[in-house]
Amino acid sequence: MAWENQTFNSDLLLLGIFNHSPTHTFLFFLVLAIFSVAFMGNSIMVLLIYLNTQLHTPMYFLLSQLSLMDLMLICTTVPKMAFNYLSGSKYISMAGCATQIFFYVSLLGSECFLLAVMAYDRYTAICHPLRYTNLMRPQICGLMSAFSWILGSTDGIIDAVMTFSFSDCGSWEIAHFFCDFPSVLILSCSDTSIFEGIIFICCTVMIVFPVAIIITSYAQVILAVIHMGSGEGHCKTFTTCSSHLMVVGMYYGAGLFMYPQPTSYHSPMQDKIMSVFYTILTPMLNPLIYSLHNKEVTRALMKILGKGKSGD
Repeated sequence: MAWENQTFNSDLLLLGIFNHSPTHTFLFFLVLAIFSVAFMGNSIMVLLIYLNTQLHTPMYFLLSQLSLMDLMLICTTVPKMAFNYLSGSKYISMAGCATQIFFYVSLLGSECFLLAVMAYDRYTAICHPLRYTNLMRPQICGLMSAFSWILGSTDGIIDAVMTFSFSDCGSWEIAHFFCDFPSVLILSCSDTSIFEGIIFICCTVMIVFPVAIIITSYAQVILAVIHMGSGEGHCKTFTTCSSHLMVVGMYYGAGLFMYPQPTSYHSPMQDKIMSVFYTILTPMLNPLIYSLHNKEVTRALMKILGKGKSGD
């Protein structure tokens, strides 16, 4: 029975990640709490940067794009997982499954390229401060951000379309809490080696190429910092760059561990654990370690909160 011969209203069965034991119930509500922190943190970052004109700079514009991607990422998977757990239903339509694959892959890919753009932004700010306003003028910054979204979305379209182009083995049970394409491909009886080759190429472009840009950018930044005479300049630069590198390490480390592998190497538990890291933990940590930790952002938040209290 082929995917293409099914109506797009057919339902797939998501086995989920939690059962209704006391331990799993606790973990479920813990995930909801983390989701709430991630949702609020990223929403605050997007609104704060939009409302505060002092934060209308290339660096903070890119931070707002990162927060927007994280916000969309957690909303792609967690609400459906929570609804299925609370309602007792484990079904998702084929259209919903394809939509999840598209958004999940698109947002992960877009973040890969955006992190490289953010590294280039720090490189130009530190190594070419006199040319920074020209090199990172709004038009160029917006164009690089748009390309990040476009490249990620292109990969999402390829994966969503290709995943449902193979015939299945009659099983409709997905051993996951959302539709991730490796978990859906396992259901196929067709030879997926060509598609896995395409995935490998996409992963190479989405991970290796941006990582090369990041390494090159920060190598130049480190050399520039070493030649700085000011100890305060050292501290400020390393604080900003270390936060970015921490996010990069978490993000690309998990990506290299999971996606370049052939589908046959994936285990359901491995996919679930890594997906929880991607879809819930990383979006929560990003605004905490990379954005809200920034003094200018904190100052802007306190200013808005102060206005709110004075208006009460």
